[in-house]
Amino acid sequence: MSLQLIPPDVNIDFVGKRKFFVLLSTAINIAAIVLLLVKGLNYGVDFNGGTVVQVRVSRATNADELRRALAPLNLGEITVQDFGQPGQYLMRFEKLSNLKGFTQRLNEALDKTYGNNVAEVLRVESVGARVGRDLRRDAIGAVAVATIFMGAFIAWQFRNVSWSFGAGAVIALIHDILVVVGALVIAQLQFDLTTLAALLTVIGYSVHDTIIVSDRIREDALKRRRERLPEIMNRAINETLSRTILTSGVAIVVLIALLALGGPILRPSAFTLLVGFITGTYSSIYIAGPVVLFWERRVKIKALPRAA
Repeated sequence: MSLQLIPPDVNIDFVGKRKFFVLLSTAINIAAIVLLLVKGLNYGVDFNGGTVVQVRVSRATNADELRRALAPLNLGEITVQDFGQPGQYLMRFEKLSNLKGFTQRLNEALDKTYGNNVAEVLRVESVGARVGRDLRRDAIGAVAVATIFMGAFIAWQFRNVSWSFGAGAVIALIHDILVVVGALVIAQLQFDLTTLAALLTVIGYSVHDTIIVSDRIREDALKRRRERLPEIMNRAINETLSRTILTSGVAIVVLIALLALGGPILRPSAFTLLVGFITGTYSSIYIAGPVVLFWERRVKIKALPRAA
């Protein structure tokens, strides 16, 4: 006898609790928008412009000592953070007017404070302010285009049942994006091109999960034409529950390991994926479905009776 994760006769009333979760999600989305407008994302050098320098110091030091070592160079405000590896630090310079010989000047200033061959510049990355603004605009456009086209794709695929599935997918995607962005604002993890790639991955994952549930709803609707849509939808969610827990659970466990052990470079993208996969699974059940039900009360869905 094989072990089953979820009993085949499970019947959790997901649809019946939709009003509570829609209100909860709305409150979270509003809070995320307010946080984004008031506090804002911690943009990395890719989007904000500036210069990032990674250094390694082979003796004990701290951020204040590094700032004092570079003070004679008149580089303006310097942000220093522990890179997560022994003796390695990440320094960010907001604006530099002259990058010629910059690495050499850094090495000379560090040698003067720490001695020869004690501090080493490992890498220098620089992005102009205008390029950063262009990248930020393109990033917003990429997320918007991906969301719209994913929703249009689902609407077209499920056109024989109802176009409302596409609307549900778009609203679910917007919900997921806002939740992830709000979490990034709270955590103040760096938002750079890698984090953007993770956000686009979240969009793809959320759509995939929504398609799985929607496809099962379509199959059950064709089999049980006399049942009401809420009953069909609830049955479909329960039937895909085992698959959802397995796939999402495995991905979440891996992402938790990456978040804990991957180091500071992987932390922002791993955090983005972790929050996105959790909210993507949630939205495919409690956001996309209620939108379809809301639409169904006003427009007759093909092959389905009207819900009471």
